[in-house]
Amino acid sequence: MSIEFSLPTKILLDQDCVKKNAALLKNFGKKALIVTGRRSAKMNGSLQDVIEALRSQKLDFVIYDHVDNNPSIDNVRDGSVFAKKNKVDFIIGIGGGSPMDASKAIALLACQNLTDEALFTGPYIDKVLPLVLLPTTAGTGSEVTQYSILTNDHAQSKTSIATPLIFPKLALVDPRYTRHLPLRTTINTAIDALSHAIESDLSKKANALTKLIAEESIRRIALNFKFLLRGELGDKVREELIYASTLAGIAIAHTGTTAVHSMGYSLTYFKHIDHGRANGLLLASFLAFVAQKDGASVDRLLSLMKVQNLKEFRLILAQLLGEKEKIADEEFKKYAEIAIKAKNISNCTIIPVEEDLYGMYRESFNEQVCL
Repeated sequence: MSIEFSLPTKILLDQDCVKKNAALLKNFGKKALIVTGRRSAKMNGSLQDVIEALRSQKLDFVIYDHVDNNPSIDNVRDGSVFAKKNKVDFIIGIGGGSPMDASKAIALLACQNLTDEALFTGPYIDKVLPLVLLPTTAGTGSEVTQYSILTNDHAQSKTSIATPLIFPKLALVDPRYTRHLPLRTTINTAIDALSHAIESDLSKKANALTKLIAEESIRRIALNFKFLLRGELGDKVREELIYASTLAGIAIAHTGTTAVHSMGYSLTYFKHIDHGRANGLLLASFLAFVAQKDGASVDRLLSLMKVQNLKEFRLILAQLLGEKEKIADEEFKKYAEIAIKAKNISNCTIIPVEEDLYGMYRESFNEQVCL
């Protein structure tokens, strides 16, 4: 057995954890840049909580609330200019995957002169603004990872920055901030977390400890399938989902993701399909591909979810995700050509070729599931 495991992020998961731990913010400097989207942090109360926490510690702050959904390189460059202009000491990112990933890129760009290409590849100098992240959705896990996913028009896809420099120093995880999420967003983000956990478990880099964490995430999300299907989203369900999301984030911080994410990026880039939904549409076909050579691993994952077989798993996903988008075969060929170049592909325990990816796309969108 060989295990390497390290997590530099302090995690505090609790109701009112921002207010209860406001004093910790003084550890990162005297002036904060709050990075958010345009509306959600204001609506769910997280922005006001952060502002009150900063004021209680007599810390100065400015707000950058121009993060786009699926932020681009230009978007985070704009944020980094704002950070430098205001001479901030640290960043507090509030939101789902887009604001948190943008916060990480801004933290890096505020301290380093990087071309668009070097932003994703390095080399980086050992300098970055400290990061505090508050997730307001239960899916991305970005609050505990060293990844920032940006829309990359040069590659016509989404591309990841991956460096330990952008591990958050502190994750403040309060399930209350997810109360106002619509059912559709709650489902999509839960499926994103499930995809993280499953892909982590099936990663070449997985070890006994990451598998334990991924398996617990999978188990907890699956226990809540019935509530998601019924639209019963009480506080206990919200808490379980955000905990499972954070667990899945810890897992992928050590293992990375695999082909599902590589393939899903094209669906988001070209068809504007929500990231979690894109992963969910592809997940069963990916497991079917893996099962051809490693049926035992797939059976183990299905057992964790208390699902009898892949057919039943497809049915559950179909019920959760609803009617599929219509996409032409020629587009799938293009997406497969792009996805095969992604670095996630080599992380698969069973590495697909381009034709396999094309087959998974076709199966995912063309197979009819009787509801």
